[in-house]
Amino acid sequence: MSESMNIHWYPGHMAKTKREMIESLRLVDVVCEIVDARIPAASRNPDFDQLAGTKPRMIVLNRADQADSDATRLWMAYFKARGYEAMETDSKSGAGVTRFPSMVRTLLSEKLKNYEEKGQAGRSLRVMIVGVPNVGKSTFINRLVGRHAAKAEDRPGVTRGKQWFSLSGSLEVLDTPGMLWPKLTGAHTGENLAFTGAVRDDILDIEMLAGNLMQVLAKHYPARLSERYRVELSDSPTGYELLERAAKKRGFLLPGGICDMQRMARILLDEFRAGKLGRITLEFPPDKKKQPNTEKPEDTNKPEDVDKPEGDEA
Repeated sequence: MSESMNIHWYPGHMAKTKREMIESLRLVDVVCEIVDARIPAASRNPDFDQLAGTKPRMIVLNRADQADSDATRLWMAYFKARGYEAMETDSKSGAGVTRFPSMVRTLLSEKLKNYEEKGQAGRSLRVMIVGVPNVGKSTFINRLVGRHAAKAEDRPGVTRGKQWFSLSGSLEVLDTPGMLWPKLTGAHTGENLAFTGAVRDDILDIEMLAGNLMQVLAKHYPARLSERYRVELSDSPTGYELLERAAKKRGFLLPGGICDMQRMARILLDEFRAGKLGRITLEFPPDKKKQPNTEKPEDTNKPEDVDKPEGDEA
């Protein structure tokens, strides 16, 4: 059993972020939510559905290069069946990002038609980009704009205020700070967000978090865990025991032969977040019972179907 983590994660500035977002909604035509393809449910802020109201919606499954491609296809189908326009991207390489403007125009085809009938064919379309911290919103926008316009770092809470950016073809996007929500729902939501770095590490028990991640990986991706860290799994060790075994294998020892668990914990989290353990998804759609296939050949390349036309996606 993994130890339960008590995550306090709603900074005071989030309330201000929410107010600013509400004020900006009247200015935009579409709300586009960026989620982490490895945890598409946990990385969705449930407040966004209420805030967006009747605005057309888009879901971008970012970091698809690090997620299980079979799982991503399931999530794409899941979101589309619920009325969202959906696409998958790898913002760091840019794969899939160029499709965004055309998908916005498709989503707003009726509005564009109305503009043309009113003689306003060149009128700009405005998109609000939202998401929880550290799902890659700013990197996504930088790819869209073609320059380092939005500040992007691999840690939560970097975007401090809303920023407008103009794209070619009369399209404007509004970058907003990552917004969390006050109360966690679901047993593993906060933990999955912490695994991927959406919650600041300095407010967490890193050893407990890493031990819990070890246990999740041992359950769903045992072959990759064993191969990466050369740990024995046959005796059903706890997550903390796996972390300790990995520390010994890596030679992370303190004076007296004590394992440097802090160092191993940070290494594990860094390597998982960087995709060094392979393409891993921690959540599947609620109407699917499929579990990750731990024995299929490892694919460390970019997702094959990121740039395929929508008709090719399951």
